[in-house]
Formats: sequence, structure tokens, C-alpha cells
Amino acid sequence: MRKGLKSGTIFGILLLTVATLGFRSTTVENTPENDLSLTNNKIKTETSKSVEVLFNEYALSIYNVAGLAAAGLDYNVFLKGLTGYQNLKDKNLTPGTKAILSVVDLSLPSTEKRLWVIDLNAHKILFNTLVAHGRGSGEKMAESFSNTPESNQSSVGFYTTAEVYTGKHGRSLRLDGMDAGLNNNARNRAIVVHGAEYVSQNVINSTGRLGRSQGCPALPMNLFGAIINDIKNNTVLFINGEGVEKSEYLKGIGQNEAKG
Repeated sequence: MRKGLKSGTIFGILLLTVATLGFRSTTVENTPENDLSLTNNKIKTETSKSVEVLFNEYALSIYNVAGLAAAGLDYNVFLKGLTGYQNLKDKNLTPGTKAILSVVDLSLPSTEKRLWVIDLNAHKILFNTLVAHGRGSGEKMAESFSNTPESNQSSVGFYTTAEVYTGKHGRSLRLDGMDAGLNNNARNRAIVVHGAEYVSQNVINSTGRLGRSQGCPALPMNLFGAIINDIKNNTVLFINGEGVEKSEYLKGIGQNEAKG
């Protein structure tokens, strides 16, 4: 597997694949109508498979080179995050210049380091640390999620990072929820990235779990400032948990191209 494979290279290959398959379809102009229909369906299937294979090669390249398995990030969770990142990018909802993907896996207990900040261009983990979930979502495990104000629950799905401000938790980073029905009330709920004293190994040692927020992905006090600096200005944050499959940004990469 080529370690230096970038997203631009991937989609250049995809365009070449689609163009090649499209050329092949012109060779069956004089076949009977039924044969032409079968041929076109085969072309669409081959195109779809090519896109899926290429994207998975790209995802595996980042996953392996960055050492994400050793850092505890499940490949399928990473693949969800990368799929959403690419779909947001394709819709021009996140810039191409700062290829940062942050993943929070709330299917893991709060005693584990379940936040990864990944530089997709450099194939590198920038941060891997603890992160709190909402007190309404559960104790050690986050078991329920909500987009409802005053629920004190975490919300799953895709976010883009917005402006930095100073509030009751000090320096904080606003989030815009991109998934209707899952997290689009993030602004109204004041769901932000901030530091908290209750996010520490000492708290885990004394209570058996992290402290909990009002729904915010709260971070350790010694890291939150540096993390905010790296992920601010419209990067993608993906929070995994039960129900995230409803996200519109988890539609397969390249499916629109395959419909042609």
C-alpha cells in the first residue's frame, strides 16, 4: 500500500476510472436494447466498486501510517469519520487547506482515551486524550444521546468547529452541528469544546469514571488550549455513538458518480 496517497490523488484516479468505464460503454452502441441495459448496469456496479476500493485504500493508508489501531481507534469508527469528512468537503462545508479530523468515540468508557485529533495530510495523530460526555447520557458509559435543550446529554454526528471565545469555562470553541435531528441544536444548547478539572486521570482513580459535562466534549485542562488552537476555524469533529448511522454524511463516497 502506498503510504503517500492523498485525497487529491484518490479522486484523480476515480475520475480516470469513471472516464475509462464511460469509454467502454460507447463500444456497445449497436447491441440490442436489453444487452445495452445490462452492460450499463455492469458499468455502474464496477464504477461503484472502484470508488469503494480506492477510498478504503486511502482510509487504510492513513489508519496504518498514523498508528490509529495502536492508539485504540476502531477502524470502522475512523472510516465513518473520514466518510463524513469527505462528504462535508465535497459540499464545500469545510476547507481543503486544513485537513484535520477529530474523532470522539462514545461507544468507549470514559476511562479510556477516546478523542483522537488526526492530521489527514500528514497521516499523524496530533492528540489522543480523555474527553467527557454529558451527565444525562450515563455514568461511565454514554448510553443515551439527545439533541434536545436542557437534556444534558451528548449529541452524536458531525460538527464543524467555529469561533473561539471566552466564557464561564474560560477559553472555549463553539461547534456547529451539521446533522439535522442529531446535533443541529448545538449552538442553542451551547455545546462547545472547553477544559474541565473533572477530566483527568485523578478523577478516574478516585471515582472509577470521568466527571461529566452538560453535553459538551470537555477536555483535560493541560491540553484543551492546544487542541482548540489546532482544530479551530472550520475543521470536522465526529462524535460516534448509538444512532449516528442516521447521519446524512455517512452515505458512501462516490455513490453519486456511480449513478451516471
